[in-house]
Amino acid sequence: MMLSSKKYEEFAYVLDNLPQGYANDPRPTFQREPITQAVGETHFTLLELIPRKGVSFSLHERIYIGKGSRKKIDHVQKRIRYDDLTPTAKSELPFVIEKIVMLREKEFVNFFNNARPITTRMHQLKLIPGIGRKTMWLILEERKKVPFKSLENLNDRVRMPEPKKAIVNRVLSELKGEDKYSLFTRPPTTSQE
Repeated sequence: MMLSSKKYEEFAYVLDNLPQGYANDPRPTFQREPITQAVGETHFTLLELIPRKGVSFSLHERIYIGKGSRKKIDHVQKRIRYDDLTPTAKSELPFVIEKIVMLREKEFVNFFNNARPITTRMHQLKLIPGIGRKTMWLILEERKKVPFKSLENLNDRVRMPEPKKAIVNRVLSELKGEDKYSLFTRPPTTSQE
């Protein structure tokens, strides 16, 4: 699978910024903490961040959240689940995932070049939406000839419609907890990291 050896995210993309905290927080507004919801760049980890006082964010902004000095984020509060996202964050998530996929295109192309069987009856490629048995075999045959160079090259050679969208849909499905196997995300744990 594609998981990096790094446990923590170093960069994240803003999905929603709540300067007054969550609307359903029972505390008075002046006692609430500002919250930023974001998705990590490496593992697509969904995060709740506490911003520094007086900073502002734009949606889809890439921010540093790694160890050491951070300009805009005071600290990472916790990992959150898809269901914890605000409606705004849920609506922005597919666009941010697509942006990350394009920035990391080479890694996703490598997935298609190196995907392998999970069991005797299941292959990693078949976990991608839109890839059935026939398309899987076409991908396996084409990559034997010469590795894929880009997602566009994959589409041209295999006639797989919109591989980028298929990856985005798979990542979303994993984040929603709809899948047994994780190809591109780190599954949420019961304890906070």
